[in-house]
Amino acid sequence: MASSSGMRHSGEFPARSLSRRMSRVGTVVGEAPEDEPGTINAELVPSSLANIIPVLRVADEIQEENPTVAYLCRFHAFEMAHKLDSTSAGRGVRQFKTALLHKLEKDEKEGPQPTKAYAREIQKFYKEFYEKNIKEQLQKRTPDEMAKNCQIASVLYDVLENLVPKDKISEEILKYALEVEKIREQYVPYNILPLHAIATTPPIMNVPEIKAAVHALKKIHGLPWQSSVRTAYHDSSRQDLDLFDWLWSVFGFQKSNVENQREHLVLLLANVATRNKYHQESNLIDDSTLKYLMGKIFKNYYGWCAYLHQKRHINTSNARDKQQMQLLYIGLYLLIWGEAANLRFMPECLCYIFHHMAYELNGLVCGNVSQASGQNLQLAYTGEESFLLEVVTPIYNVIREEARKSAAGTASHSKWRNYDDLNEYFWSEHCFKLGWPMDRKADFFLHTSDHKIEDYADEVRQRKPKTNFVEVRTFWHLFRSFDRLWIFFILALQAMIIIAWNSSGPLMALSQQNVVKSVSSIFITASILNFLQALLDIVLCWKAWGSMSFSQILRYILKLVVAAVWAVVLPFSYGASWDNPTGLVRLFSSWTSSFKSQSLYGLLVAIYLIPNILAAILFMVPLLQRALERSNWRIIVFLLWWAQSKLYVGRGMHESMVSLLKYTLFWILLLISKLAFSYYVEIQPLIDPTRIIIGMGIGNYEWHEFFPNVKHNIGVVISIWAPIILVYFMDAQIWYAIFSTIFGGIRGAFSHLGEIRTLGMLRSRFGSVPVVFNECLVPKNEDDNRENMEERKKVAKFQYMWNEFIYCLRDEDLISNKERDLLLVPYPPRAVSVVQWPPFLLVSKIPAAIEMAKDFKGKLDERLFKKIKSDDYMLSAVVEFYETFRALLCDILEQEDEKEVIKRICIEAESSIKDQSFLSKFRMSGLPQLSNKLEKFLGLLKNASDDNIVTDRTQVINSLQDVVEVITQDIMAEGHGFLEGMFVHKQGQKGDSTGSNKDQKFAKINIDLIKKGHWYFEVSRMHLLLTVKESAANVPMNLDARRRITFFTNSLFMKIPRAPKVHEMVSFSVLTPYFKEDVLLSENDIQKENEDGITTLFYLQKIYPDEWSNLLERCNLSKDKPIPREHVDDLCRWVSYRAQTLSRTVRGMMYYRRALALQCFLDMADDSEILGGDRREVSIEKYLEQQNLPLLAIADMKFTFVVSCQVYGQQKKSSDSRDRSCSLNILNLMLEHPSLRVAYVDERDETINGRTEKVYYSVLVKGYEKRDEEIYRIKLPGSPIIGEGKPENQNHAIIFTRGEALQTIDMNQDNYLEEAFKMRNVLQEFSKPHGLKPPTILGLREHIFTGSVSSLAWFMSNQETSFVTIGQRVLANPLKVRFHYGHPDIFDRIFHLTRGGISKASKGINLSEDIFSGYNSTLRGGNITHHEYIQVGKGRDVGMNQISLFEAKVSNGNGEQTLSRDVYRLGRRFDFYRMLSFYFTTVGFYFSSMVTVLIVYVFLYGRLYLVLSGLEKELLRHTNSQQSKALESALATQSVFQLGLLLVLPMVMEIGLEKGFRTAIGEFIIMQLQLAPVFFTFQLGTKAHYYGRTILHGGAKYRPTGRGFGVEHLKFAANYRMYSRSHFVKGLELMILLIVYQVYGTSYSTSNVYLFVTFSMWFLVASWLFAPSVFNPSGFEWQKTVDDFTDWTRWVGNRGGIGIQADKSWESWWEEEQVHLKYTDMRGRLLEILLALRFFIYQYGIVYHLNIAHHNKSILVYGLSWLVMATVLLVLKMVSMGRRKFGTDFQLMFRILKALLFLGFVSVLTVLFVVCGLTIADVFAALLGFLPTGWAFLLIGPACRPVVRKIGLWESIKELARTYEYIMGLIIFAPIAVLSWFPFMSEFQTRLLFNQAFSRGLQISRILAGKKDSTYEIASQVVHKGPSDLKDSVGKKG
Repeated sequence: MASSSGMRHSGEFPARSLSRRMSRVGTVVGEAPEDEPGTINAELVPSSLANIIPVLRVADEIQEENPTVAYLCRFHAFEMAHKLDSTSAGRGVRQFKTALLHKLEKDEKEGPQPTKAYAREIQKFYKEFYEKNIKEQLQKRTPDEMAKNCQIASVLYDVLENLVPKDKISEEILKYALEVEKIREQYVPYNILPLHAIATTPPIMNVPEIKAAVHALKKIHGLPWQSSVRTAYHDSSRQDLDLFDWLWSVFGFQKSNVENQREHLVLLLANVATRNKYHQESNLIDDSTLKYLMGKIFKNYYGWCAYLHQKRHINTSNARDKQQMQLLYIGLYLLIWGEAANLRFMPECLCYIFHHMAYELNGLVCGNVSQASGQNLQLAYTGEESFLLEVVTPIYNVIREEARKSAAGTASHSKWRNYDDLNEYFWSEHCFKLGWPMDRKADFFLHTSDHKIEDYADEVRQRKPKTNFVEVRTFWHLFRSFDRLWIFFILALQAMIIIAWNSSGPLMALSQQNVVKSVSSIFITASILNFLQALLDIVLCWKAWGSMSFSQILRYILKLVVAAVWAVVLPFSYGASWDNPTGLVRLFSSWTSSFKSQSLYGLLVAIYLIPNILAAILFMVPLLQRALERSNWRIIVFLLWWAQSKLYVGRGMHESMVSLLKYTLFWILLLISKLAFSYYVEIQPLIDPTRIIIGMGIGNYEWHEFFPNVKHNIGVVISIWAPIILVYFMDAQIWYAIFSTIFGGIRGAFSHLGEIRTLGMLRSRFGSVPVVFNECLVPKNEDDNRENMEERKKVAKFQYMWNEFIYCLRDEDLISNKERDLLLVPYPPRAVSVVQWPPFLLVSKIPAAIEMAKDFKGKLDERLFKKIKSDDYMLSAVVEFYETFRALLCDILEQEDEKEVIKRICIEAESSIKDQSFLSKFRMSGLPQLSNKLEKFLGLLKNASDDNIVTDRTQVINSLQDVVEVITQDIMAEGHGFLEGMFVHKQGQKGDSTGSNKDQKFAKINIDLIKKGHWYFEVSRMHLLLTVKESAANVPMNLDARRRITFFTNSLFMKIPRAPKVHEMVSFSVLTPYFKEDVLLSENDIQKENEDGITTLFYLQKIYPDEWSNLLERCNLSKDKPIPREHVDDLCRWVSYRAQTLSRTVRGMMYYRRALALQCFLDMADDSEILGGDRREVSIEKYLEQQNLPLLAIADMKFTFVVSCQVYGQQKKSSDSRDRSCSLNILNLMLEHPSLRVAYVDERDETINGRTEKVYYSVLVKGYEKRDEEIYRIKLPGSPIIGEGKPENQNHAIIFTRGEALQTIDMNQDNYLEEAFKMRNVLQEFSKPHGLKPPTILGLREHIFTGSVSSLAWFMSNQETSFVTIGQRVLANPLKVRFHYGHPDIFDRIFHLTRGGISKASKGINLSEDIFSGYNSTLRGGNITHHEYIQVGKGRDVGMNQISLFEAKVSNGNGEQTLSRDVYRLGRRFDFYRMLSFYFTTVGFYFSSMVTVLIVYVFLYGRLYLVLSGLEKELLRHTNSQQSKALESALATQSVFQLGLLLVLPMVMEIGLEKGFRTAIGEFIIMQLQLAPVFFTFQLGTKAHYYGRTILHGGAKYRPTGRGFGVEHLKFAANYRMYSRSHFVKGLELMILLIVYQVYGTSYSTSNVYLFVTFSMWFLVASWLFAPSVFNPSGFEWQKTVDDFTDWTRWVGNRGGIGIQADKSWESWWEEEQVHLKYTDMRGRLLEILLALRFFIYQYGIVYHLNIAHHNKSILVYGLSWLVMATVLLVLKMVSMGRRKFGTDFQLMFRILKALLFLGFVSVLTVLFVVCGLTIADVFAALLGFLPTGWAFLLIGPACRPVVRKIGLWESIKELARTYEYIMGLIIFAPIAVLSWFPFMSEFQTRLLFNQAFSRGLQISRILAGKKDSTYEIASQVVHKGPSDLKDSVGKKG
């Protein structure tokens, strides 16, 4: 048996027993529950024992070949495990050892007993293995195979060495082992390039540019090598030392990092060199290639040095070998970047590190001496992994500690330094105080407050302040960031009010001096607002002053002082300019009574405007302003010091003059329209009513008025004007939507969008598709004279790509086999004189031609042929059929004389056509009969089978004879004689005059020829041309297939760059982050039933019935039979490819490789290969592999796909079956797609300095022979996930990407092969001019593929589609403010990897991580474009709750963006018009959404004040007061926003462009019928709530939405938890406001506008309260309604406690709802309290309207109401206390107490009714008054939680809250219950929700009723497939 004490070297076989047997534990971590008993999975080894994984893998590998040696390997693994962790202290180690020990015991029982032959056995096996797999295969095996064999041999030798004493190992074995060790260094697992392989190398290593790059890196002459390094390499078999080896030996980088970046640089050099036209044939890297790379990689470093006035440490001018130095610099930077981990988010930090290491590099290479000591330069850090330990880790620790202080994003941003703060430390010259080596005692490394540092005993170091900016939670950020916008609108508003007040119109105002002088007061307002801006700059950045330079602080102070001076001087000078001042001007004039000057104010204004005038001049010269801002000259910086603060980013972001003029014109037109509307509709109509109100004396109030002597009715004026002012500031968003829709539609039309949008349009223009295809997708070849190229040759390459596209549609089950055949363009086997079009273009063309000829009455051939030639497709069909049929007969006829007959007939026909005697020599009446005979002949020929060959041959011969007979006797005028003459002539030649063979004509044919080669397809095509009907022209029937075909063909007519050759294209990578989402749905997943008994499979069968039928056809399955076992994988894939799974994304992205492989073949193949047709029966990739063509090497060189599966390592070892299934499916994907790479974060327990610590690695793996193979393992300084998860998941994997471009793809996206064909084109955009700057991000459009699931999914799809098309089209051009809004944009990879990466990752503030990469790119001089000729698929959320979670996340993100430095800098650095674009397309949209809701509140609360105070009644007594009409007209604009019409406009325009405006109007009407306004109004509330709460209190977080199909019914309690605070509470508040207004208001209600406004508000209330139920499947089904109510009451009644989840108890949920108040600051608490005070107005106003008050207006009435309120609360408190004290033990006393309280209540109520005059109306009115007061207590209580707890009222607050929840729930639930009582409501709702699915065949009523049809029964018979089967499928893929 196995021994735990180790192997004895004195013996020759393992020990037989253990000293103490281990007991089996309950749970064995080493093996998953689903593994077979007694097996050991090498992937489940505990992380602390990772070193034994290779041994166990070898054991599994050789198990079948030699079980004995496999046993010895496992025994060796057991001993290694014992040595690595002898005490079994690591997590899972003891369980793993136990499992391994039991496996060894099992092997001993089942196998041979240990003998002395073990030693001989393993030596023999080792020798045989070496000779068979290494020695003999060295020149034959691939590098991957050799790497695996060397790994096995090394493990076997380790086992052998442990088993056999050294002196007993044969010399031959020792020699072999030494050889293996030498060879192994060359054959390590590789990624793309096997750089060290010395024998057989893949074709990619023979690419000239690759060879040149490798050769360049080997230029190591003249470098000072350490002797130990040279010795080590001399002893090894590696003699190919290169520059990376030298950098590794000098600077202490990790070896795996060196290998990774070596390949990275080789591919970069090679790919850039492929575009170098001058040295393509050379084996040397050209200087221009290195110059280009140096410029790209070090542009940011050069700028950083210039900004800080530091000398660059890159100097190649004096180098002995310039190329060598350039490569050393590039290699050094890439190595720093590759090992920097989280420091990659800090690009200037990397510049600082590189700056010092480059200085050391120069010293080493050039022999420099230290500037400080004058001695030879000494490296700061040396030794193994010194860079990681001494440079990266200390800075990482600072980042980690600061992130910990963020408290997972809940702490205030001002209390910790994020990535930006730490990076911006390196924007100052103070960063050089860190020194090199870095001073660990420097302030930068201080990350805890009040922390004493050694050697500084007397000094307490305070927390390091924020850098340059502080993210403070306040709405004032909107004013600070966009001050110019607010100042402009405020000044415009002031000017318009003055003009409207003082004149009869704006034109008349120009001639009135007093009006002009009054308008000039806007400059006073401007000075005050500028003072406010300067004050905010100081207040909001106070906590960053400690890190600011003196000049920055001085600038802030001087700005404030100057602004204050202007704010004082301008008002006084303005007052002095008036002779007879009035109002406020009189006050200023009285202070300056001794000084009067008419001109001083004008002079001061002119001086005040000087900076603005200069700015306007510079605005008109953008190139000059750009140059000035980017200048680092100190004199320029000094001159611009006042205008802008000195910052490294955000300088010179100005566009070209053309771009400037375009977006300036856009905004001038928009602002003119907006201001005109505001003046004539919002402001001017209110002026006269306001004058009347101000002059009106009102003294009759209906409540106790605290300020009865206030003049001018200021309260009324505020109530009227407040909503108008808010509308004024909001309606610019509406005008932006209108103008962007118009401009976007115009641009789309000029871009040729929608020119081919139907199949009819496709057919009409298909003839020109090959031409534009050649112009766009076929590289230009200098040898081709395309003008003279024959048409068939032009079509040839199109045929390949088009057919690959059609085959792809068939593989995806979007089309059937018949549709595929109709769509394919045939590959001509021989020269055909016409283009062979796809059959769907030629349907009925031959039958039509036959009918035309038969019915032709003329006698001239020319007229008949002219009619046929008028239809090009008809001519092609006729000629093609004729020539193909002629060739067919000549091939299948065996007798030469018969062939000669056919040829003579054809010659006769062709000559008669030339002679124009065709109609005289051939009878057209016989054509229909000939057609019938041909159809029968071709059908028999096509269907002939080997099983019945004799009968089939006879039938074919008879049919052929019929055809010949019809031709010769019925069609040819002299056919019979002609045929007889031919045969007589032939027989005469042969000497046979008897005619004995007369009856055997056309009886010998080669029918087997049809079953081979191309003739079967040709016969099928001819049969199609004869038989296909007119309806076949409408293929494909599948809507998605139609969309893809029409979009692809339409895109070819758009403006698209010419494609380069694949060899010369820009290389790129695709990066997809993945966490724990679904990879591939298992059988259990697709057959899991919901509460209605509906499975995902059944649901998808009903949504996609045509695709389900196509799947059955593709797999040769029948609907009437169970699905066989072998097709389970096909079934799971079919479902997974229609869900949002990783497998769908991977399949789509791997289309890039398939497309590149085909395009590479077409680039390199000669004409004979292309024109010869396609003989493939497999995909292009498999074909190239079979042909051993090096074309796939080019594809691998140009394309890389990395999936960052962050937790893949944990999933492999997890005991959770779902995690294990995900890991196996990921492995399956790698095996299915060999070029796919997976990066993950590996956590290991390692012993460091005697302690077990977590060590993290970035690991890259690929699939190889049933398992993953590790390529690179790079150690990290700690956990890479310390901020936002997704960007840091991307960041750890980005080092494994390759190429010059990087496409970011989410895991809910898809791709299409036809779009992949255009990737070469879109990458060419990087080299095209786009204004002043080349693009840094290429924006692509998306197709939302989830729109057909439900009406909600359709709404979301349309909304998202309009944004990613028309929205981003306008953002990119003309507005120039497009950013990165999510994937699938393409990044300039080198630009972004040197500037902080493709996203930002600070916790909380960078929640919307994607858009910050766009902000960062723009601030750093990037240019973002948008391109619509290519698209990528994307899935969106489809259920109500999923969509709301998504909207909440985006709103949270926009709230955080509002506080961010990026938005502040863009808002301040953009010019005015571009700033407007930026505001209204980012945070401004969400702020406008919030203001829209706020308008309703302000309007209703203003009305509440008017009606409860009695002022409205008094106002309406004056018949001239018509303010309500004007007010309501203005408020109508708010309703437009509220109802979602703002979002519908671009939708309708885009649908009209791409589908036609008739379709757009139809879809718009359908959306209204499906309650789209309800949906958009509801989501408006979501945006407003989460945006506002984030800014006030924080709480932004990632909200997983789930990506299901959204058809399950959600409980009412779940909806209540989700929407209670965001919608229900607000909806009920507005409902009470409207009720009070309706009850007490006396306003007229006849106006249509009034009805529209109040209707929109009631509509908003109804939407917020009931939309979740309306859009909840089965929301009105009675039984579910009953169950929901039961569940909700149980939930509300449940008590909370520690560990009880929110979905189980109301109390736990209520506590969670108050969490935002726990983390907010005092300002947030005070705001919460102030906002809650609004609820007290109800009680104050209503009590004076009660009949019991008898019109008494004394304050005592209000006081008595509080007495009533206190009494009610006291009674509730008594009941609560009674329940707790007597409810259990003294039930009787508790009942008596309740009875007494009830009797007292009845008595008091009786007295009030009888004595005091209380009425029933008073009771209901009192409820309206007192309920809001109680809610105010519930808002104030949590905000003052510590105080409330201290005084013992917290439990009372909680019980009061529970009571309110009951009331609110009942109010919302009652209408639902009533409607559920009517059965038709459920059916109506179902049709409403799933109308789109109905249009595609979904029987949703049956689905929700749980009635399964036969299709489901078939699917349900699939045999269960478990994880073990998954492993089997993995093996098959391997």
